[in-house]
Amino acid sequence: MAFKCVVVTPEAQVFDQMVAQAIIPAHDGLIGLLSGRAPILLRNGVGPLRLDLPNRETQHYLIDGGIAQMKDNVLTILTSNATPASELDAESAKAEYQEALARRITDEKSFEQRDHDLKKAQAKIAMAR
Repeated sequence: MAFKCVVVTPEAQVFDQMVAQAIIPAHDGLIGLLSGRAPILLRNGVGPLRLDLPNRETQHYLIDGGIAQMKDNVLTILTSNATPASELDAESAKAEYQEALARRITDEKSFEQRDHDLKKAQAKIAMAR
């Protein structure tokens, strides 16, 4: 059975279709959602969002933070960025990874930013293959 999924960024509504399954990168790992799920509110992490459509097609997006809510068979994902996997480039992602790796850590904030940038670049590299 399918359910409605909506993915929204500050710039646009990226996705609005029925899906059979969604696999979301939560802040503490991946979580799969199916139709009939009890209500849940999640804090998103950085990583791949997989949306399995009822016609057996799959769409992948790289999302970066935000929240997701499943309620009454409607999944709403609010994120700062949702990039289709088809738009990701492995070479530029590898360059982003090396740049983040070379960045000096001077305080806790710079550590957290570098860690975030490393995770994002790693997800891009994995999804661009």
